[in-house]
Amino acid sequence: MTKDVIISIRGAQEYEGTDNDAVQLMTAGQLTQMADGYELSYQESEVTGMEGTTTTFQIQGPRVTLLRTGTVCSQMVFEEGRRHLSLYSTPYGNLEVGIATSRLDSSISPTGGNLEIDYSIEIDHALAGYNCFRISVKEDQTALKQGGV
Repeated sequence: MTKDVIISIRGAQEYEGTDNDAVQLMTAGQLTQMADGYELSYQESEVTGMEGTTTTFQIQGPRVTLLRTGTVCSQMVFEEGRRHLSLYSTPYGNLEVGIATSRLDSSISPTGGNLEIDYSIEIDHALAGYNCFRISVKEDQTALKQGGV
């Protein structure tokens, strides 16, 4: 079952030698209940610099996979206490990226919830910085009032 939702995303990035970077975004998306968890997806926009990209979070118990397809292609796996390697493909080239998740907390349910991920990122085996996602998901009340899902 798929529902229209409103997704609020707060992200922060700390990279050595640069100012901390914070991003806030609110967008429409879809929340789909799967047999083994949930899938949360939305379209990136010009605001994020990834226009033409679909971002999908696959939430499966203690593991979350972030998939991006379109102008940017990547797969990042988050699992608390574990490190995963992936390839990050951009129009400018490919990077090998390591993700070490220090905290993952999900309360996603059929009606919404929260997803929080804290992780460090390595590029070509060198620590590049620390990142976090704070995602809040709520049912789109507009769709409900119009007789939507």
